[in-house]
This record gives sequence, C-alpha cells and structure tokens, in this order.
Amino acid sequence: MSKLGGWLRANVKSDHANPEKERRDLVEALDYAQLIMNDDIDAAYEALRKGGSSFHSLGAAVAFFMRSVLGMEKSIMAETTDMLNACENKAFEDAKLAERRGKRAEGNGMYPAGTEYELIRAEVWLMGAVVGVLHESLVEAMKSFYKLRKAFLTLDGIIQIEKGVIGEATPGEAFSDQGTSGENTPRDKDDSGSEVFVDAKETLTPVVEEKKELITAETTPEPSISGEAQTSLPVMKPPAETELLMTDPVDVFIHSGANMCFGILMLMLTLVPPSFSRILSVVGFRGDRSQGVSMLWRSSTHDNINGAVAGMALLGYYQSLLGIVDVLPHERDYDEAAETVGPPREKCARLLATMRERYPDSRLWQIEDSRRLSIERRMCEAMKLLTTGKAPKIRQVAAFIDFELALVGMYVQDWPVMRDAFLKAVDTNDWSPALYWFMAGCACIEMYRDARRNGDENESRRQKAAADKYLKKAPTVVGKKKLMAGKLPFEVFLQKRLQRWEERAAQLGVDVVDAVGISPAMELTYFWNGTKRMNETELANAVDTLSWERCTCGDKGVELMKSELDEMGTWAVCMSSVKRQQGDYVAARGHLNEHVLLHDRAVFKGPTKNDFVLPAAEYEVGAIAWEECGAAQDDTVRKERLEECAAQLEKVKNWEAFTLDMRIGLKVQSGLETLKWFRAKKGWH
Repeated sequence: MSKLGGWLRANVKSDHANPEKERRDLVEALDYAQLIMNDDIDAAYEALRKGGSSFHSLGAAVAFFMRSVLGMEKSIMAETTDMLNACENKAFEDAKLAERRGKRAEGNGMYPAGTEYELIRAEVWLMGAVVGVLHESLVEAMKSFYKLRKAFLTLDGIIQIEKGVIGEATPGEAFSDQGTSGENTPRDKDDSGSEVFVDAKETLTPVVEEKKELITAETTPEPSISGEAQTSLPVMKPPAETELLMTDPVDVFIHSGANMCFGILMLMLTLVPPSFSRILSVVGFRGDRSQGVSMLWRSSTHDNINGAVAGMALLGYYQSLLGIVDVLPHERDYDEAAETVGPPREKCARLLATMRERYPDSRLWQIEDSRRLSIERRMCEAMKLLTTGKAPKIRQVAAFIDFELALVGMYVQDWPVMRDAFLKAVDTNDWSPALYWFMAGCACIEMYRDARRNGDENESRRQKAAADKYLKKAPTVVGKKKLMAGKLPFEVFLQKRLQRWEERAAQLGVDVVDAVGISPAMELTYFWNGTKRMNETELANAVDTLSWERCTCGDKGVELMKSELDEMGTWAVCMSSVKRQQGDYVAARGHLNEHVLLHDRAVFKGPTKNDFVLPAAEYEVGAIAWEECGAAQDDTVRKERLEECAAQLEKVKNWEAFTLDMRIGLKVQSGLETLKWFRAKKGWH
C-alpha cells in the first residue's frame, strides 16, 4: 500500500452536517490548487496534504497527476495511481455521508446531495484513465476505457441536471451508474470495496426547483488583436450566453468542473485515430467536438483550477493538436461555427492573456505563448521566449521546455539548438531517451553535412563522430518506456531507419552516417508538420536541406538511394509538403505523381522500408486540394476540390496499419471534421 495515500484515507468521516465547513474546505483547497498552475506544485502539495477533505485530496492528486503527464515518468505515474485510488475511496465515503445529510440549505440547490463528491470521483477516473493509457501495461490501458465510461456516465448526469434547470434536458437521456440521482442508485463498489463495473443506465430524477434565476452575460465589444507582438493583451470576459446564477462555491465547483471534464472527454473522443475509435466504440463511447469545445470555453471563464485546466485543454487543442493539421477553415470562410474545427485566433490570444495574468510565474503558459508565435510563423520570437525568463521550479516543466525548444530549433534548422535541447531532454525526461538520442544524432548529421559543404574538415570530423555516437546510443535504450505494452511509435520508426542505414552502409562500404539518405531532420519535421510554421526564408532553406547534393556517400551512393522507391518517395513527400506551403501546388502534385502515386503499395512494404510513404502521399494530395479549394474563386471549382480532398482523406482513414499511422490519422480525423463544417456552411450535402 502506498505511503503517499495513507493520509488521504484518514478521518474519512468528515463533518458533512456542516455545509459551512464544506465550503471552507473547498475554498481553501481551490486556493492552494491554484499554485499548481503557477508552477509551484511542491508548495501546493505540501499545503493540500495537510487538509482532511476530499477537496484537498483531489488537489493533491492533481498535483501528482500534473507531474506524471508532464514528465511521463513511470515512478511518478505509479504514485499518482495510488493517490487517485485513495482520493476515489475518500470521495465515495463522503458522498454517502452527504446523501444522508441531504441537500445543502443554501446555494443553488439544483444538484442532488453529494454531487460534488461524485464529480471528484469522475475527475479521478479521468486522470486515472490517462495514466493507465500512458502506463506500460495493456491491462491497465484496457481498465482505462472502463474508467472513461464511468466518468462519462457521471458527468453526463450532472450536465443533464443543469440542462433540466434551463429546459434543455432530453427526457430519459441523462443516466449515471454513480449515484448522483440519490437513493437506490447502483454503485460501482461491492461490499468488499473492490471495483466492479455496473452497466446500468438509471434515469436521473433530480428535484429541480421550479423557479431559477437566469442571467445573460452582457455582450461587450472585443478589441481586435493585430499580428504584431503586443506587451498586453485584453483578458477574457464571460461568454455572451445564458448561464446559471451561482454564488455558492460548491455549485461553482460542480459547474466548472463538470463542464471542464465532460468537455475534455467529448473533445478527446473525436480526436482519437481510427484504430482507437474502434476500441472505444466497443464500450459505447461517442464524442461531440462542438459540445466539448463549448463546455471548455464555458469552464475557462472561472478563476479556479477547473478553469485553468479547461484553458490548457483549449490551447492544447488549438495550438498543439490542430497545429499539425492542414485541413483547417480558410480565413475567408471562418465563422462562429468554425470555432469547433479551427483556432479562433483572437479568442485564443485573450485566453492566453487571461491565464498569464492569473498565473504570472508559470512557464507552462509561456510555452503556449511560444506556440502561438510559432503558428504565426514567428519562430525566432518563439525560440527567444523559450530561452528567456525565470527558470521553472518543476523539473518536468523544464523538460517540456527543452523538448519544445528542440522542435523549434529543428523547424528553423538551427542544428546546434536542436542538438543541445534534445541532449538536455535525455537528462530531464525519461519518456523516450531513444528518440532524444536519435534526434540529437540527426542534428549532428546536418551539422556534419554543413561542415563538409563549407570545407571545415575538423568540424566535419567532430560532428560525424558525435552523430555516430548518438545514433548508436539510441537503439540501446529503445523500449525503456512502452505504450499499452507496445513500443512507442517513434521508437519503431527510428529502429527501422537505423537498420536501413546500416544495411546501406554495408552495401556501399561506408560509415553509417554517410549512408543516410534524405535529410533525417526534415523527415522528422514532416511528422510534426514543422513546414506549416516556416516563413518564406525558412521554407527556402528547407528546399536546400532536402537537396541530394548534401549527401556524403558520393555519386554512386546517391544513385543507389534514388533507386530505392521508398527513399525517393520519402523525399517526394517531404518536398511536396514544403512546396505546398510555398503555394506551388503544381510542383507539390508533380513530386507525388512522379515518385509515389504511380507505384503499388507493395513496393513500400518490408522490414526496413518506409511504409508510411504512400498513405502520406495520398494525404498530401488531399491537403493540396484543400489549399486549392481555399484559393479558388468559383464555387464549382471549390466544390470539386472539396470532394477530391474528402475522397483522399477517406482513403487514408481506411488504410491498413503503418508506421506512425496515429499521427497521420489525427490529421485525417480533424480534416474530415473541417470538411463536414464547410459542407454545412455552403449547403453542399
């Protein structure tokens, strides 16, 4: 039994007969929890562990959860799991006590007794599900899907109560197996306290007061935000929508927490790639991107940890996930409905300004700000933001910054920055040391090629030796971390690339570093869609970086590489991506047609071949068609390009498994959502 969780289980019979004490506990716990989002997890944990309520327990568990997801470290994940289990047990006991107490005399009164503790359990299940999927065990991962289901049922019940108050509930739609409906509701714990799954759908019958005061937030003019850097951005204001009037902190906690959790769940379920979608459908999961985004925006207006997590989820969705997506709403077509599938730039800027105002010492929001600059193709400014400011208090945040800086360095082709940041990541984070060594080695390959071109023999020799060292180190640490009992996708990728280079080196009689074909850094850039962030100068440099003349194996070696269809296809996909960003759609299509699309998929299959080339090329054709759709003036042409894009994305969606299919699958899923929105906008059904 974990020592960390011992204090959580102490004194479970709290005084719930006193609503004032419950409010004080909640307010105190939320105040301390705010420190988590201000990069002071240690102080937050030390303060929260001294409290005896479920609210304090949840806050402490969130502190460890943040450490685990930021650092991806196995030991911290194990401790997090123990704390989550203890918190769930305490909330379960507190919920029963609260039900015996009955409704609070004060407050909004629309939530059944004990709802606040059921929300805590739902939050615990969500966090536990994330940790379980990231855990190495397949069994833990499968348990996570059932935790998601339990959370889904509970959260849906709470949301339906709120809808009932404002007259939007669907009769019989609300259901929960967690007891939020009050008496005689099946629990998911048997008498022995062991966890069981109850597949029951009980219709909630909350006693809702007949008269509820509703308020509408006033619509205030929102100042526009220019593309120029600003020292101060306007902060967010509550959305212009009908909201429940809440003054009781417990009600606010339930409302903001339920919207945050259910919003994340609804959004997440629409983002998983096809392979995961099939697994989730087995246990009855179905997401709603529009509903999820709307709930997250609603929660983000609250100045508590629920609002902060909602804000982080929104920025993560818009700037990280959609940051690698190509099929997004064009600026000329953007409307309010597009907010579900494409970033609302000004709104995100206000959200970010709000979070940086609330949490001025947090580097997490600084990372998000750097991503904003990167998306605006201002990567040098993004790099400066990542390398200035206070040192983060949390090692996991420092590792996060190192990784983000390494990627930006790769995009701008600043190879020393890329190398140094990935080498730092080896020391600060143990998620995938194999990937960090490999990418540091790739940076050294580019530096070796630069030195060769410049005639600097000493530098050339040093960088070649460093590249060889790092590349040899990578496969020795593959598998240190697993995902659902399998190797990490990028580790599978790097193993295949290293094996291919070794085979070619033996065939040509050269060193492994000289047997490398197209720029490995640009190949990696493709998977992070770094070309989308490049400005005109950086794109021109990328064309040069992809030139075959940079190879160091001689003319004979280059001819051999060009004869390898998957190697030439990889070059074509990467170059097509660059040309598409430059607006040269004819050249982009030409590379794909000439070097990839005329071949059968069988030629790209093999133990060390790049099997992603053909589906990536098919995806690129769809992305090109979408860009042409945006540029066209005639609606007939726009519709033709839309249909071409849709056909290509559907083709890739139904592709067989291939290396890094989850990354391309995410782009496909999001692209299809965009096409669905655009069809509805234009009335093209």
